[in-house]
Amino acid sequence: MIDEPKIIRTTAHQAAVVRLEVPRSEIEKQVEPAIREIMTVLAEQGMSPKGPLFTHHITQSSETFDIEVGFPVNGAIEPNGRVRPGTLPGGLVAFTLYRGNYHGLFEAWKTFGIRSRPYLNRAGLTHGATLWESYVVGPESEANPDNWKTELYQALKKLP
Repeated sequence: MIDEPKIIRTTAHQAAVVRLEVPRSEIEKQVEPAIREIMTVLAEQGMSPKGPLFTHHITQSSETFDIEVGFPVNGAIEPNGRVRPGTLPGGLVAFTLYRGNYHGLFEAWKTFGIRSRPYLNRAGLTHGATLWESYVVGPESEANPDNWKTELYQALKKLP
């Protein structure tokens, strides 16, 4: 399901994003139109994604998703409709790779949290406020969901 967690440092990247604040039950209906909007705006501005689709979870709630759906880009985009310039976060993170259908992501995050805790304790770290997923292999390029790959990133901070 997930690879062994690691603590790594990532670099922030400019991005084109659409922010969604929707009930959890609506997320699947909302993401696809947001992706299409981003791709249209990028094409209109002569740009293309410079990395995989990501979702950056701004806040976490059991009832709603407050996320930015986006793609890393080289250079700033001009705002257009819901599409805005944004940032794919960077910094010190716990990282793992999840393999499988997107419906298993909730369980993957839960397992990731449990399995990364010993690493974080030894390093004097704890989870930060934000997390993100990068969808490196998905339905756009692979029909079998068992072969989908999603990178999971959890921001970290020093223990007080």
